[in-house]
Formats: sequence, C-alpha cells, structure tokens
Amino acid sequence: MGVKQSRPAYKKIYEDMLRIKFPDKRKDCEVILAKTKLTDFDILHIESILFKKEKNDVRMKDKRHRSYDIDTICKILAYQKANELNNTQVAARYGLSRNTVASWKKKFLLN
Repeated sequence: MGVKQSRPAYKKIYEDMLRIKFPDKRKDCEVILAKTKLTDFDILHIESILFKKEKNDVRMKDKRHRSYDIDTICKILAYQKANELNNTQVAARYGLSRNTVASWKKKFLLN
C-alpha cells in the first residue's frame, strides 16, 4: 500500500478568496485559474498577485514552512538565469531566503 499525498484544493480556495476578499483582482488571476490543475508555481504567482503589498511578520513566518517540488524549483532557477538576477533578488521576488536559493543552485545546477 502506497501513501497517497493529499493537497489542499488550491483552485477552490483561491476562487473563493477572489470572490469574497479580492473581486478587483479576479481578472489578473483568470488565466491561471482556468487551468485544470494548479502547479506550485501557479500558486506562487497567484499569491504574489493577491498579497503584493502585504509584508507583515505573520506572512513571512508562514512562508518559512513551505515546500517546493522539483519543477517549481527549476522554474524559479530558470527565471533567475533568464533575467540575470542574483540570489538576493530572486529570494525577494519569491519570499525565500537567499541561502535557500543558493542551496537549490548547488543541488539543481542549471546550465
């Protein structure tokens, strides 16, 4: 018997948030929410749209306990390379620590 990983229903959660709390930002997220399955990268993108200006301590503490799949890590590192950003700039963009970005670069070196 294999253990099945369960994921929250992000699509439903964000649709409800957009309907109740952020109706003005619905248009910005329509393309992402039109997908049948949201990737971790899509979730990061929606969160950056919804919580763009929210920079309080509670929000930052929540970000410390996230986990990312390999596809998302590779997309973040590819974004860094394509835009010629340093670790600090990527960390600020995605709400990560620069040490996390450096660690990912060592593990998933992109050429």
